[in-house]
Amino acid sequence: MTSTEFIDPRPVYTRATEQAAALIRTVRPEHLTAPTPCSEYDVRALLSHVVGGTRRIAVVGEGGDGLTVRPVADEVTDEGWAEAYDEVRARVVKAWESDERMTAPVRVPWGEVPGHAALAGYVMEIVTHTWDLAQAIGHTGELDAELAEFALANARRVLPDSRPRDEETPFDSRREIPEGAGVYEQLAAWLGRAPLSRA
Repeated sequence: MTSTEFIDPRPVYTRATEQAAALIRTVRPEHLTAPTPCSEYDVRALLSHVVGGTRRIAVVGEGGDGLTVRPVADEVTDEGWAEAYDEVRARVVKAWESDERMTAPVRVPWGEVPGHAALAGYVMEIVTHTWDLAQAIGHTGELDAELAEFALANARRVLPDSRPRDEETPFDSRREIPEGAGVYEQLAAWLGRAPLSRA
């Protein structure tokens, strides 16, 4: 698919952030120190990374250098995660309104890519972190499978089947996909994650 032939990630990104925002609103104080499938983060650190990473792609969409933005939000209080995420995701949607942003080259942590590829990468990130959060807080509702299908297709396109974990590829080696796994579990396995044990 060339830079002029691509699936517009903006509607998918908006839906993905709506899903994430709804889940973030359910986080309770006792959840904040719970582990997540993203092993370096508890829930509080995951929320900080989600808000900070979303801020980074907002700056990219606004024409700035996203690599100057730390992908953490240390200044947000424990009561402020939902509001902080709502504010920054609205900023992203506005920043990426222009069709010209889709084909303009932008700089993100994994290199210089067309805007549509950058935003698709952040769809993958927020969809995956939404699953991480759902696992961490024991969310039992259904997550939007179409979002995971988009994210999984992108992950398979941009991440090699076999890869080291390093600064440029911050995902563990691919895990075997369990038989009968849903699309979120398939996405998680491709990115080296495993569901949390509830034993």
